[in-house]
Amino acid sequence: MKALFFVLSFFIIALLINGCSNQTESAETSKYDDITSEQLKAMIENEGEKVYVADVHIPEQEHIKGTDAFIPYNEIEKNLDKLPSDKNAAIALYCRSGSMSREAAETLASLGYTNVYNQLGGANDWREKGFEFQ
Repeated sequence: MKALFFVLSFFIIALLINGCSNQTESAETSKYDDITSEQLKAMIENEGEKVYVADVHIPEQEHIKGTDAFIPYNEIEKNLDKLPSDKNAAIALYCRSGSMSREAAETLASLGYTNVYNQLGGANDWREKGFEFQ
């Protein structure tokens, strides 16, 4: 009975360790940061550190002031030439509500971009805050 308990305990611990290591690995491969409208506005206004801002909403919409490009979220991989060539450059993505930009951020992170930001709430939140559009 003690031997069975020992074997089962060992098996459970091995499964837990393996499960934790797999979660860490997948979290590292698709890393991006969520930011608020206020944080995005501050990043755009910061002259010292340039952030590349892309609207990924389809259909195309009114753009937040400071937007560098419009790239459809579902075509981001086909349009990497529109993004900074440096995969460590700061890239902020937004859409209308946040769902398309989240998907685009996940894609860029999985492609090795290391400084990707997803604006929470999208252009809807930006408008509610009274911030400017182009």
